[in-house]
Amino acid sequence: MVLMRVPQAASEFLSALRAKKLSPHTLAGYQRDLRLVAELAAGLAGVPPQELPVRDLTGRLVRGAFAEFAGPRSPASVNRAWSAWNQFLTFCVAEQMLEGNPMAAVPRPKQPAKAPKPLLGDGSASATLLERIAAGARQARDPWVERDLVVLALALVTGMRSAELLSLTAGAIGGSSGDRRIQVVGKGGRTRSLPIEPPVEHLVDAYLASRLSRFGLASLPRSAPLLVDNRGEPLRRGGLQYLVRQCYRYAGVHDRVQKGTLVHALRHEFATRLAERGASAHELMELLGHSSIVTGQAYVASTAREVRAAARANPAYAVLDRLGAGGGERDAER
Repeated sequence: MVLMRVPQAASEFLSALRAKKLSPHTLAGYQRDLRLVAELAAGLAGVPPQELPVRDLTGRLVRGAFAEFAGPRSPASVNRAWSAWNQFLTFCVAEQMLEGNPMAAVPRPKQPAKAPKPLLGDGSASATLLERIAAGARQARDPWVERDLVVLALALVTGMRSAELLSLTAGAIGGSSGDRRIQVVGKGGRTRSLPIEPPVEHLVDAYLASRLSRFGLASLPRSAPLLVDNRGEPLRRGGLQYLVRQCYRYAGVHDRVQKGTLVHALRHEFATRLAERGASAHELMELLGHSSIVTGQAYVASTAREVRAAARANPAYAVLDRLGAGGGERDAER
């Protein structure tokens, strides 16, 4: 068996992960979870964290470390760390640093299925948002309606994640007029091609024209970022969140955004409204870039017409209908 300390093994594991082309954010999360749990395990073993041998990572020790780690953290955070450690220890077994993966001895919390979180209300919030922003509702020192509108429109008609929107380049949009598509690089480097219809084509064209005029440019290289801030720099995650939050506020729909969502609410809105209009779980999986059909099924299940029809068959509705009709007749008699 190869003798190695946990910090060194973790460093080799993280280096090996680079071949998977994970995002910097994901890699940083792996590194943080490995370090925090390792420090707890070292404390339980009575050794400095940098001296903890991989071979000492028994089920008892790792289980104790996770018990302490889980105390102040949410089930989602514990599950993320559990996954990171499971992959790390599988790597250690493959590299002959450990005889077996002890994570089978470490329980993980159950998480309830996440329900979609579209914009609240009767389904008109997205239309209100687009109409009011197009009319110049967002107040800013340097307003740029064309850019704001393109950000919202692309999110609402493609369901792209924040990172996918921010990674778009000018060359990502191709095809002939009336049949254009956007090439999107999603999680794990997986690409998908999303259709856009003429109304969005026109918005993109108007935005690009305004950008050339605003910054005195003759043209844009295909590699240029599609979305930029008011200085012409690539739009970043914080800037995108601020922009969308301001759009919600000035369009008067901020109270329809569910807790825990911001830009992601537009992705949920996209999927929910398609499901309401009959899109299948498989179609949603393809459009949203999910690796499994299960997530798409959540949107279908939450909006399925068959479920509503079944609920409507409850005989209590017939009684309530008669009571309502009777009440209306009595009001008329008065």
